[in-house]
Amino acid sequence: MRRPRPRRRGFLARLGILLTAVLPAAGCAGAGALGAGDETLVIAIVSNPQMEDAVALSHRFEAQHPGVRLKFVQLPENQARAKITASVANEGGEFDAVMISNYETPQWAENGWLENLQPRIDADPSYDQDDFIPSIRDALSYRGDMYAVPFYGESSFVAYRKDLFEQAGLEMPRHPTWEQIQGFAKRLHDPERGIAGICLRGKPGWGESLAPFNTVVNTFGGRWYDENWNARLDSPEFRKAWNFYIDLVRKHGEVGASSAGFQECGNRYGRGQAAMWYDATVMAGTNEDPQSSEVVGKSGYAPAPRQRTEAGGWLYTWSLAIPQVTENKDAAWDFLRWMTGKEFVQTVGNEFGWNRVPTGSRNSTYDIPEYRQAAEAYAQPTLDAISVADQEHTMTKPVPYDGLQFLSIPEFQDLGTRVSQQLSAAIAGQKSPDDALTQAQEYAETVGKSYQESGE
Repeated sequence: MRRPRPRRRGFLARLGILLTAVLPAAGCAGAGALGAGDETLVIAIVSNPQMEDAVALSHRFEAQHPGVRLKFVQLPENQARAKITASVANEGGEFDAVMISNYETPQWAENGWLENLQPRIDADPSYDQDDFIPSIRDALSYRGDMYAVPFYGESSFVAYRKDLFEQAGLEMPRHPTWEQIQGFAKRLHDPERGIAGICLRGKPGWGESLAPFNTVVNTFGGRWYDENWNARLDSPEFRKAWNFYIDLVRKHGEVGASSAGFQECGNRYGRGQAAMWYDATVMAGTNEDPQSSEVVGKSGYAPAPRQRTEAGGWLYTWSLAIPQVTENKDAAWDFLRWMTGKEFVQTVGNEFGWNRVPTGSRNSTYDIPEYRQAAEAYAQPTLDAISVADQEHTMTKPVPYDGLQFLSIPEFQDLGTRVSQQLSAAIAGQKSPDDALTQAQEYAETVGKSYQESGE
């Protein structure tokens, strides 16, 4: 569904300069700083439960690598994206390793910002790159070489309270449509008991609310641009998805939806305050973890809702990469290998429980008996979702960009955030859906015209 196009080196360079101008640099102690004879690796990561487990286990890496100390810079997702982009784009050298995704990896690899990891991977057969789920491995590759290695991978699906469905006499279909999900949310929405019919992200951010929203656009038959880079946010299909999402979350969603992201919905669902939650497949481990959830064993997991397509989910992976300017590449690779290897999965399972292991990246994880038992409710749905997360299954018309829940163009960090702000404003009732969409269309037109003028 996508036609190839060249990437835009000039804009990528300008993007780095722009971000540096608006964001403070990392602390004075940059990557590779020395202290008491130790080599310090500075690692920028997103702050979420899976990464926190890695930080908690980091002493094991340090014990295996005497003389190397790890310093983690943990930030919320939106802040992490901005700071990491600013540092890497401008060759700031603040970080020895960075957590990025399949959005950044191919673009940054082409622009020469990342170390090619393939020679190191090939030199270490025990790392076993063939164990990576193919769609995840390909998403982190450029011209056949991996420039980032996955910590975990995900698509999206619906978690739903089986007990509440049973009490209401409802049955989740094997492949639900969005209209069916809307009907379930209406039936199960119970503000008096503090239960939302569904939890959906409304928090601004191109990696926040736009992730689930864009999957609705795709399956409703919408697209951001046609093949000639004409913005199509004002098309009937996009408008229908826009109004549907806003209406669903306003009528049957969580309180304060305009500021709710993955973490907020996870907290609400785990406390039993939502009948359904549509989000990343990685949420299932948290839902089934007795240490963080009050609804363990009460959830079923259904494929991402669809409307006009065969599937409706996204494809995403948090991964680790080494900036090209890093001086401590050998030590940085040792860390990447440790955090993304098979042994790490075993360590997390044994230390914290099998519902907390990073999933969606290695096939071998799904062969571990303890994990299969712990993840019986969601292991196969996760693999199934990742396997069909491509444009051929989730879009109805050709587009000039890669990506499902994002557009793999450098401008999308700004464009997506601006559009998400309009979506959030409409959810909050601060703007009408029509006015918000009109503004979003204008933002998209500006970017589309730059591609048309450059002939790309």
